[in-house]
Amino acid sequence: MIVSLFSLPFVAWLLFVACDGSDPKGPAATPTPAGATATATPDATATPAGGTPAPIPGVSLEKVVGGLSRPTFVTHAGDGSGRLFVLEKQGRIRIIEDGRVLPDPFLDITNVVKSSGNEQGLLGLAFHPEYEHTGRFFVYYTAQDNDNTVAEYAVTSDASRADLRSGKELLAVADKYSNHNGGMLAFGPDGYLYIAMGDGGSSGDPDDNGQNLLTFLGKIHRLDVDAGDPYGIPESNPFIVRSSARGEIWAWGLRNPWRFSFDRETGDLWIADVGQNKYEEVNFQPAGSKGGENYGWAVMEARHCFRPASGCDTTGMTPPIFEYSHGEGCSITGGYVYRGGEFPALDGVYLFTDYCSGNLWATRQVGAGAFETERIGTLPGSISSFGEDEDGELYAVQDDEGAVYRVVAR
Repeated sequence: MIVSLFSLPFVAWLLFVACDGSDPKGPAATPTPAGATATATPDATATPAGGTPAPIPGVSLEKVVGGLSRPTFVTHAGDGSGRLFVLEKQGRIRIIEDGRVLPDPFLDITNVVKSSGNEQGLLGLAFHPEYEHTGRFFVYYTAQDNDNTVAEYAVTSDASRADLRSGKELLAVADKYSNHNGGMLAFGPDGYLYIAMGDGGSSGDPDDNGQNLLTFLGKIHRLDVDAGDPYGIPESNPFIVRSSARGEIWAWGLRNPWRFSFDRETGDLWIADVGQNKYEEVNFQPAGSKGGENYGWAVMEARHCFRPASGCDTTGMTPPIFEYSHGEGCSITGGYVYRGGEFPALDGVYLFTDYCSGNLWATRQVGAGAFETERIGTLPGSISSFGEDEDGELYAVQDDEGAVYRVVAR
């Protein structure tokens, strides 16, 4: 039995994924003082035998800062500054420098961001691979008219302040509902910008967006932001020559890919897709894929038929590498493959958690197409996102407490 070291005295509304169109509830954690350590309670791990990987170590969360307002993501700019950039749901980007949050936001677009819905707000941030020279970065947010919006901005001569006047809209995708917005942005090893959009919301994908190649919703897209106006479509995208599909699409059949990440060493793509009523899932796309994978939603929920409830045709669909039932949580928070230098025992391990239960899992690849996943402990609830710093060390943001934590192997 796993027992969290955190006291859970009350219930917080779940951010970011209503499984059945309503907001499920998840546990909220007791605030931890800055500098303190929140320990993931470890499960038993198998004793290594000859040729098997060493056990995965326990993981703790070491508090970096608090006092933020519903943080949704943390990342770095790749500019050698060592700073962290944290998104606040209402529409601000805050900078953590030398262990403190700077008083003035890096960017404040609260006037254009709609954050009234529990899954709406400022959701994604990606800095251009050449940010140190170009000053360009990209954000994903819910606009006041409900559109899922991707926009580009630039930094000013002050490295701590973005230029509001530089804003340029790349995408504005109409969305009838407030939930399942996706929101992840990341540049791949190929230099292209990848964008995750949810199926548009409500419950059960009523418009069948996941399986419709003519809509942006329920997909991961791949754009060339260094060509075209406002962007170009890479010629190697899988559907670029198909008249019955959008050329921007890279992968499809997704419900709410709230967080995905690239392994900075191998280039593999890991996608955590939030489930409907029964299952959460982790999908995997190996480096070198030509794209076009169909991950099954809403024909499938994880490895199980959803529509129809039985006898579904899964021809050509790519099943997840791991799933867990709603007996173990209700909203997956995808993470990263650890490639930092401080904790060698975590190298190559993909960490992810559940927003509601706090269960923490670790997956590693043990062969071509073969993976091992084990539950390694329990984190505080309401971890809304993970992130990396420039050196590959991992961080987590906690929604209800408004805190940023550093992931530490014990």
